[in-house]
Amino acid sequence: VLREAPLRDADPAAVTATLLDVVRRRGLDVLPWDRASAQLRDRLRFAHALDAAWPDVSDAALLASLDHWLAPALHGARRWDDVRRVALGEALAALLTWPQRAVLDELAPTHWTVPTGSRIAIDYSDPAAPSAAVRLQELFGLAETPRVGGGRVPLTLQLLSPAHRPVQVTRDLAGFWRSSYFDVRRDLRGRYPKHHWPDDPLKAEPTRRAKRK
Repeated sequence: VLREAPLRDADPAAVTATLLDVVRRRGLDVLPWDRASAQLRDRLRFAHALDAAWPDVSDAALLASLDHWLAPALHGARRWDDVRRVALGEALAALLTWPQRAVLDELAPTHWTVPTGSRIAIDYSDPAAPSAAVRLQELFGLAETPRVGGGRVPLTLQLLSPAHRPVQVTRDLAGFWRSSYFDVRRDLRGRYPKHHWPDDPLKAEPTRRAKRK
């Protein structure tokens, strides 16, 4: 190298092309994925698995279409630090049609409200088996497994102890109440004797309380 100097009046299109080339070479992990944008991407992967009309947001598809979805978000970017401030959630949302935007929250809601009123986050990182982790006692009285995907996909429920430790995983809540619950109850009643472990969980009142009233 004989000489180096900043290019003060670089063509914006050339700058964008250079930044996109960095992403192509290094992969999508170099982008500033925060929790919200990563969650949106997982929800879109789930929607695409149900219906190919939804945008494909796999690594391969996004890398192949950087000019389409990421380039507009880089408008005005001059250096890599500008890329770190890109709103990836907005860039992904721009891939959706207006009808898709209107139904996304119904098809792939971010949270599920359990019988106690708690809002439990839904994890879509596995598009084939979206899941939610909730304390078992908050589900007393709930007979059926909640569903997403327009009622097509049951949630995988990670049932937790009062200490928020996993005690059972099920996609069939009704079946759990009929059978496995009594084995789990026997164990939990010994470890958490001050908590309420009813004989009939479908007739019991759900609770977030640590102890009996």
